[in-house]
Amino acid sequence: MELIVQKTLWNNVLEFTKSAQNKGTEPLQWAIQLSTSLNSAGVSLPSVQLAHLLVSHICWENNVPITWKYLEKALTGHLVPPMLVLALLSSRVIPSRRSRPGAYRLYMELLKRYAYSFKSQIHGPNYESIMKSIDEVLHLSEIFGLQVSEPGVLVVEYAFSIVWQLLDATLDDEGLLELTPENNFKWASRSQDMEIDGDDSFNHKIPEHHERLLKANSVMAVELIAQFFQNKITSRLLCLAQKNLPTHWKRFIENIRLLGSNSSALRSSNLISPEVLLQLSSDMQKVFSRESRNSLQTQFRAVTAPVFLSCSAGQYHGDSRSAIWLPLDLFLEDATDGSQVAPTSAIEDLSGYIKSLRAVNGTSWHDTFLGLWFAAIRLVQRERDPIEGPVPRLDTRLCMLLSIIILALANIIEEEEVAQADEAEHHPSKQWNNKQVEGKRRKDLVSSLQILGDYEGLLTSPPSISSVANLAAAKAMMFVSGLTVGSGYFDCISMSDLPMNCSGNLRHLIVEACIARNLLDTSAYFWPGYVNGRINQIPHSIPSQVPGWSSLMKGASLTPAMVNTLVSTPASSLAELEKIYDIAVNGSDDEKISAATILCGASFIRGWNIQEYTVRFVTNLLSPPIPPDYSGSDSHLICIAPSLNTLLVGISSVDAVQILSLHGLVPQLAGALMEICEVFGSCVPNRSWNLPSGEEINAHVVFSHAFILLLRLWRFNHPPIEHVMGDVPPVWSQLTPEYLLLVRNSQVASKNSPKDQNRNRKLSTAAMPSSTQPIFVDSFPKLKVWYRQHQACIASTLSGLVHGTPVHQIVDGLLNMMFRKMNKSGGQTLTSGSSSSSGQGSDDVSLRPKLPAWEILEAVPFVVDAALTACSHGRLSPRELATGLKDLADFLPASLATIVSYFSAEVTRGIWKPAFMNGTDWPSPAAYLSTAEDQIKRILATTGVDVPSLAQGGTSPATLPLPLAAFVSLTITYKLDKASERFLNLAGPALESLSAGCPWPCMPIVASLWSQKVKRWSDFLVFSASRTVFHHNSDAVVQLLKSCFTATLGLSGSPITNNGGIGALLGHGFGSHFYGGFSPVAPGVLYLRVYGCIRDIMFMTEEILSILMLSVREIATNGQQKERTEKLKKSKYGTRYGQVSLAEAMKKVKLAASLGASLVWLSGGSGLVHSLIQETLPSWFLSAHGPEQEGGHVGMGAMLGGYALAYFAFMCGTFAWGVDSVSPGSKRRPRVIGAHFEFMASALDGKISLGCDWATWRAYVSGFVSLMVACTPVWLLEVDVDVLKRLSKGLRLWNEEDLALALLGRSGIGAMGAAAELIIGSE
Repeated sequence: MELIVQKTLWNNVLEFTKSAQNKGTEPLQWAIQLSTSLNSAGVSLPSVQLAHLLVSHICWENNVPITWKYLEKALTGHLVPPMLVLALLSSRVIPSRRSRPGAYRLYMELLKRYAYSFKSQIHGPNYESIMKSIDEVLHLSEIFGLQVSEPGVLVVEYAFSIVWQLLDATLDDEGLLELTPENNFKWASRSQDMEIDGDDSFNHKIPEHHERLLKANSVMAVELIAQFFQNKITSRLLCLAQKNLPTHWKRFIENIRLLGSNSSALRSSNLISPEVLLQLSSDMQKVFSRESRNSLQTQFRAVTAPVFLSCSAGQYHGDSRSAIWLPLDLFLEDATDGSQVAPTSAIEDLSGYIKSLRAVNGTSWHDTFLGLWFAAIRLVQRERDPIEGPVPRLDTRLCMLLSIIILALANIIEEEEVAQADEAEHHPSKQWNNKQVEGKRRKDLVSSLQILGDYEGLLTSPPSISSVANLAAAKAMMFVSGLTVGSGYFDCISMSDLPMNCSGNLRHLIVEACIARNLLDTSAYFWPGYVNGRINQIPHSIPSQVPGWSSLMKGASLTPAMVNTLVSTPASSLAELEKIYDIAVNGSDDEKISAATILCGASFIRGWNIQEYTVRFVTNLLSPPIPPDYSGSDSHLICIAPSLNTLLVGISSVDAVQILSLHGLVPQLAGALMEICEVFGSCVPNRSWNLPSGEEINAHVVFSHAFILLLRLWRFNHPPIEHVMGDVPPVWSQLTPEYLLLVRNSQVASKNSPKDQNRNRKLSTAAMPSSTQPIFVDSFPKLKVWYRQHQACIASTLSGLVHGTPVHQIVDGLLNMMFRKMNKSGGQTLTSGSSSSSGQGSDDVSLRPKLPAWEILEAVPFVVDAALTACSHGRLSPRELATGLKDLADFLPASLATIVSYFSAEVTRGIWKPAFMNGTDWPSPAAYLSTAEDQIKRILATTGVDVPSLAQGGTSPATLPLPLAAFVSLTITYKLDKASERFLNLAGPALESLSAGCPWPCMPIVASLWSQKVKRWSDFLVFSASRTVFHHNSDAVVQLLKSCFTATLGLSGSPITNNGGIGALLGHGFGSHFYGGFSPVAPGVLYLRVYGCIRDIMFMTEEILSILMLSVREIATNGQQKERTEKLKKSKYGTRYGQVSLAEAMKKVKLAASLGASLVWLSGGSGLVHSLIQETLPSWFLSAHGPEQEGGHVGMGAMLGGYALAYFAFMCGTFAWGVDSVSPGSKRRPRVIGAHFEFMASALDGKISLGCDWATWRAYVSGFVSLMVACTPVWLLEVDVDVLKRLSKGLRLWNEEDLALALLGRSGIGAMGAAAELIIGSE
């Protein structure tokens, strides 16, 4: 019955309208009568049914002016919803626009009046039915794939569809639709019916008028499109469409560009030009940019805005213009430290770091690349004259500059170009598929390297590689001169053969490394100023039969002369490397040894252009697959023992291990070494091999080299207490055998991922990992037994030796071997038990047990314990103890590792009496101790840290704990030669760690003892001793942190503009050989060498936060003092000067925050960052603070403090999680960010009471949200939409309307409706 009534009602309305039309009733009178009738009938207005009725009435039987006037009056009187009317008209008028241009014109006039207002409609009655009807008319849900659940979502789709229909119609009218990739309409823009007499009844059917009207309509349509982009409301709605409907927007914007490039109607318009339209459409991402509300926020956004990198000499020395790249300098310096190896690739880490810093700094890729080059050059220049010691030197830093950084840039450039290639591949237009993809990042790399050439003084190569740089310049000069020479020419050329003007620098080496990775081509040789002139002829011809890589490629054999040449000269191409690798795999036994020697030579250390292949070749050779024809009962590794030993010795240097670490090969190396140890450690050493050098090796030798190298890959000798202090363990504590294998297995498993497949395509097949199966510690039973014993030895006192067991017999045999001289002299025979006997020893050789290495290692802790006990009871002299331990280490060098772990554990127990270093029983450090004390004070001079006196009271001699005294006495028995160096590379850091853990001044005493023996290591040892000041005094660590901030910010009570920056933080190198005596070491270098030994790392976060706020207070105070001294109140330029002062303060604040974030990230990794954001910062905001912890007094200082905290927290997050969704840490980001946003929203809701200053809190929230919106919008997609809405509401209460909108606008489809409603609410 109701349906009949409704039908009758609308029939009456239609008849009433027809009657009024026939009578010529005025539109206003018609509207009043209709409104009265509908109200009396109980119809809710605006009415959906009336809109459908009126549009259907007009189209097309009543397409006359009076009906259009009725429709317009219905819109004015709110009888019909404008959005629905326009939707209905667009579906009926646009397809018929050519035959009915008058109707199309009227439709666009209505668009002008009613298309930009939505507020009253989405909050009015009947909204749900109106939106449902619009959706049905325009098929929005079907086209965009979104279910209408919020008013705002449909409004965005609606606005987008209206302008898109206008666009498609205009393209079709101008014959441009055929040029679109899809060559069809997104919307129903053409009539599907035959139009025999379709002209408008009020067009008078004049062809000329009809044609003019069509052209005028096209012009009006393009002007309407521009108005949609210009109008504040619709432009923001379109921006939401761009952010949340990217696939559709991409097709839409392609059509906009087509229109802008080819439309005659657009060129005919007096209101809009093609350039303006294209600019409007390309600037959509700026729609959500915030407008300034006060001067301080303006300065904050000025600092967050894109920063052009000012290029000057200050870039190198570290002034404020390069300070935005300070985190890069710290990252690079820390990565090349060498105190520990990293389980992940520095290439991947650096790629993410670069992208994060670019996002935070808002710089172009050109400026980012240039900043990276300067940071890397600073890294190399700080090590121009390195100190000697078991630490990485120049080669590690050159690896970072010329290999790791180049590969990281290759990843960044490839990321863009792969995306462009995929886009071109799937693009419907064949024109796109034929384009060569070259991204903007590659072009910016080229421009950055061209600019780099302007700083020749900074590019001077270190003396040790100047000849290599000169050869790179010579190669370019010959190419430019048109002289073609083969690679063999450079095998035999000398510097005296080159022209005088053929001088190379670091840029030449960088360019060669880029060319080798196809990032540049040889056109770089023609850059202005790249080469100095040309040469007319080749300096001399190549002599015949010169050994070198070219000769090898021609088939020459590996003679001793050839091997020596190839070891000292890096390969120049992958083909040369593959040739030598093939020999290493398939050659004769002698050839395998020679090839292994070559691969571990210059190609490994300084073959920067092909280093990523060399390191993988070497790693693969350490874990060869079982040959198909192998049928032996022993492991196949036994047959290649000589070549394995050659490889192990070849990569045992500190620089070699660090290079492997930088390339991310430590996990794979660990897996290979474990297998070698398992095999050779289980062999009885009854077989030996003679090397070409004349050296004889056996299973013990191979095992020892592999085992010691394996243990250098993690801090095996540190007691378990270091792993559990504080809530966040140190970064290095993760490095255990289990963890390394876990990472290795993960790397192997991920090789089939799209990202890794793309990377693997660039690698040689031979460089791919030889083993693809997962391995675990359980795969190596012997290693597992030793590892458990090792952990037990560290955790508790030694026990478990049972008399009469095989282990007991081995212990007695080893003791008899170690102290045979004492036995021969008729003294007591030292045994593992309490009994002793007298007698003559056997022959020295017969005393050496022929046992597998694993069995010997099981007995070594008991052997060392018995010897140390005997020494403490006076039954063994210190000299005899040291000699006996050295004999044990000489017999099985691998036992040195177990000796280290035993002494490390025993020192912590405090049960041994001290050893008096008096020069009689034990060596005395007295001759060098005072010198060491003076040098330590010089090193720490700028930190303000007090150095405790080395005198231990009166004239009594220095003392050391007995285990430490025994260990240092053992180490100084080693000769510092190449053979012993690989063992000292393990013992040296262990001795330093062991000494540092003992009471002051144990480390200076050890340094003095060693310095007396090895003069050239004295600088390293004294520097190591200076670091232990911080191990024993947490206040000293805090003071060091303060020094880092003071130096970087250039504060120290001086004006705010004083120099600070990178140069002040990290210095320019150190060592007594520089200035005839130690100069103060930069505080940043000191901290990077200290933080790894801080046990309670949580302590660091709170201190860094506290020092950051104190620094902000000083920045604010200095800025205000400077402002007063300039008498700004009396100056007509006062405002300007005030802005400069504030801008400088903001730069300092950002610099302080970036320093703090870098120190937190480097100190504790993602765990510490999570703790900071989830615990430390909320606790800080909840607590009350004095002015000194709020950045100063209320006003500028408090707000600067809030902005500093925002930068600090945000930068910590970018370092830990990256700015995209592919970074390794991004998986843990949603939980942490979600919790922090919940905290902020709850505080804004009033659910949490804060203790901090309100201005600080407001600055923090607005700053943190601003940074996320501008730099990391992908983070917002991971936050709960309800939380975002609450936060947006709180921001609006602060009158931060633009920021509230930007927050929702960048937060994905889930927040699009709320963002649209906020936009509409601002009408």
